[in-house]
Amino acid sequence: MKRRLKSGILALSTVFAMALSGCSSQAGADHTIQVWAMGSEGKQMQAFVKGFEEEHNMKVDVLAIPWGDAHDKLLTAVAAGKGPDVLQVGNTWVAEFAEAGAFLDLTEHLDKYPNLNPDNFFESATATTIYDEKTYAIPYIIDTRVLFYRSDLLAEVGYPNGPETWDDMLDAAKKLTARGEGNFGFDIDKGSHHIPMMMAWEHGWVYDTEKGADNFKDPKFKEAMELYSTFFAEGLSQLEAGKETVQGFTDGTYPMFISGPYMVNTIKEQAADIEGKWNVRVMPKAEQNTSMAGGSHFTVFEGTDKVDEALTFINYMTDPETQVEWYKAASTLPTTKSAWEDPMFANDPFMKVFGEQLNSTQPFPVIAEYEFIASELLKTLEQVIRGGEDIDEALESYQEEVRKILSD
Repeated sequence: MKRRLKSGILALSTVFAMALSGCSSQAGADHTIQVWAMGSEGKQMQAFVKGFEEEHNMKVDVLAIPWGDAHDKLLTAVAAGKGPDVLQVGNTWVAEFAEAGAFLDLTEHLDKYPNLNPDNFFESATATTIYDEKTYAIPYIIDTRVLFYRSDLLAEVGYPNGPETWDDMLDAAKKLTARGEGNFGFDIDKGSHHIPMMMAWEHGWVYDTEKGADNFKDPKFKEAMELYSTFFAEGLSQLEAGKETVQGFTDGTYPMFISGPYMVNTIKEQAADIEGKWNVRVMPKAEQNTSMAGGSHFTVFEGTDKVDEALTFINYMTDPETQVEWYKAASTLPTTKSAWEDPMFANDPFMKVFGEQLNSTQPFPVIAEYEFIASELLKTLEQVIRGGEDIDEALESYQEEVRKILSD
């Protein structure tokens, strides 16, 4: 993996280094720090940082980058040796880029900034900030998944509070699908590796770094992948592209789906007609009901000459009060545990479910190769659910592909 990443860096450096010449942290004014913020929150952060600027007499230059472009842009920055002072990165990227020397080791700095204490954050969030026993990132946004369901339609098939177990999920999905042609029980995003991985955890599977590709020989992993494929094989989940999720949820085509906190406000805004007819609950249980601990972290670019300024900014953004205000602005869940004591979360029935689920979460494997392994898993599952490949043969082939990825 290190060779693969370095090859990518060398290939990109010639093409993009000139485009980054204005992005070096050394090019900014003395009291300016540069921040790369990803996704829809990037533009919101441009206005949000005004409070920090006034409090600390510093200027924050925020560049908003779409998530789809972020990985390549960071790769380019590493190749050129020129980047911002602070970066927002997906929590599965830390191992990959820490291995490449892209991020500053923050281990010795944590005691200087009270809000960066690892004890302040959910354990599953801090687990993805550490690589090779060193801290390279600070939790910024935590994300998890819960089950969204049409409570009125689920009540008609015997599950008014939603299904508690995966056996319940199958039963409810079958009854909901039986309503007639064009109706399904459970909408699954086939482009998301989150769902099959969560199913595996919920069946008791645990990734052991020492086992490598042999992790995927575990019968519990196979059981979860069989469950995943069953929803498609029995027509309980739509295989082909269909209605957009909110539309299908509104008209009842897709009465259940798994998603994150952003979807709560989306449904409230776009589906007012079903107010009071839907709800959320923690993930269905097999051996356990573990959900993902996703989200993003703040990191400091290795080449910055403004370490204190960068960490002062991160310390501000991870303050519990700031995290509550940031939720109001961007609808992203705070990763600081004490922020959840605020009435905005404690008194909101939807957010209380997300808070409950955060106590049963697990990070994706903290290995540099994870993104490649996850992508290969989706290809494998596609071969099963669409191509009709035998699950045993598909998983054997998958294990060989993982072995190659880990040895590269």
